[in-house]
Amino acid sequence: MSAQVFLAKGIKSVKGVKMSEEMIQVEVAYALPDRQELVTFNVQKGTSMFDAAVQSNIGDKFPGLDVESAPMGIFGKAERKPKERVLEAGERVEIYRPLIADPKEVRKRRAAEAKAKREKG
Repeated sequence: MSAQVFLAKGIKSVKGVKMSEEMIQVEVAYALPDRQELVTFNVQKGTSMFDAAVQSNIGDKFPGLDVESAPMGIFGKAERKPKERVLEAGERVEIYRPLIADPKEVRKRRAAEAKAKREKG
């Protein structure tokens, strides 16, 4: 049984090891262009955002998602060290996927197309 199961049952220790009973609710989110998943669950206070992402088992729902190396953030703000960032109650961990195109290049291309369109018409 996991520590979370023991805590949910109100057991304060496992084989002599005392555990904190304080749990917080967090969310873990991941999205593809055609599908998204939001997992809401409880973790022990002091859990890192990386550990919450692993505990959510969201990687099992998306083949190809490597939680270990995926960039993460909280409410749209990227976090450089997800293994060190401790979550607070109510926070949402977002797992980001790689960009398909460089945003700067996309803007340049759009600007060039708009310029060409203006010059024609």
